[in-house]
Amino acid sequence: MANRVAIVGVGRSTQAARRPEVNDAEMINEAVRQALEDAQIDIKKVEAVLTNSIDGFDNFYLGDCLLVDGSGAYMKSGMKLHTGGTVGSTGSIAAFNMVASGMFDIVLTIGHQKQERGNSMGTLCAAAPGEVREYVQGAIGAFAQAAVEYMHNTDAKLEHAAMVRLKADKNACRNPYAHLRLGLKSIEDVAKSPILIWPLRLLDFCPQSCGAAALIVASEKVAKKISKKPVWVADHETVHELQSEVVFGGKEEKSQQIAAKRIYKRNGITNPAKDIDCFEVYEPSSWEEMYLYEEFFITEPNTGWKLIEKGMTELEGAIPVNPSGGVLATNAIGATAMLRIGEAALQIRGDAGEHQVTKDVKTTLSSGLGGTNWTTLVLLKRSL
Repeated sequence: MANRVAIVGVGRSTQAARRPEVNDAEMINEAVRQALEDAQIDIKKVEAVLTNSIDGFDNFYLGDCLLVDGSGAYMKSGMKLHTGGTVGSTGSIAAFNMVASGMFDIVLTIGHQKQERGNSMGTLCAAAPGEVREYVQGAIGAFAQAAVEYMHNTDAKLEHAAMVRLKADKNACRNPYAHLRLGLKSIEDVAKSPILIWPLRLLDFCPQSCGAAALIVASEKVAKKISKKPVWVADHETVHELQSEVVFGGKEEKSQQIAAKRIYKRNGITNPAKDIDCFEVYEPSSWEEMYLYEEFFITEPNTGWKLIEKGMTELEGAIPVNPSGGVLATNAIGATAMLRIGEAALQIRGDAGEHQVTKDVKTTLSSGLGGTNWTTLVLLKRSL
């Protein structure tokens, strides 16, 4: 029988567009030290270290070898993962599996990206197949196309996307680790931002951030000894989907829907809006968040825009989504999906500070998103 696994430490570095005052190892070390302090252990207790990032966005290869001084990985087991945009959650899931297997009792996993030195958009476009690259004009074009399709199929309007962005900024302004804390006041503030590819405006899309996240993961016997508030990993799921099928509408079910159905079935979740207390979803665009409401079965098809219109996904709402500010506020890509998991864990512990949701959080769902539209989901619980 597999070991039960808990998150016992969460760490986050400063997140910003540029971090010239620190090198990569120093930036990572900010998150690592915070996670160790949160778990109330020192690095000697850690048995394995994982580092997770996208090489092309950092503009160097095999960063785990260069970052040993900052990660604490010297003379420890470990590896580096690179799975695109999902890498932060993939690296978390790998740590969960390493502990669940009995190989290790304490694992440190780190997600990071210093995008000021690389070329994220160039890497994204270069990685796409030629015919897809020309068609979607990179990631922004793909999300713009999805937004147009959503407007065509529903009654969603530009104003609804602006409402999502306003919610994200309001939450981010309560989160000292968020990159963009803009103090937006109205839909007009969003509407004034320049168009990227219609209908996406600059504020409808995520920033490029530099930052790191870290999680300390422990087995049940260790977690109960060292932590007063362990957050238990109830389940996780990964589903891959070919980008060509997504772009050209060739699949009836998206990876998000398949992943959600699997994890809900295994855990007896029949009404996600009631059975899950808080969601941290990977939404690179404000439009993406609205259709994730539907693809994760929080609401009926073509009605996601109604949730934001009614304020139901606000921090104080019945179904809080991205109380941290989400990807729209902070996007150090290698850390992005790990931040979703770490933020969800803090919500369960009641340690999210000013962006703690008002309801009692016992169960959360976090998602990751990869460039070929693969999905990762992590279900966390206060108790098992």
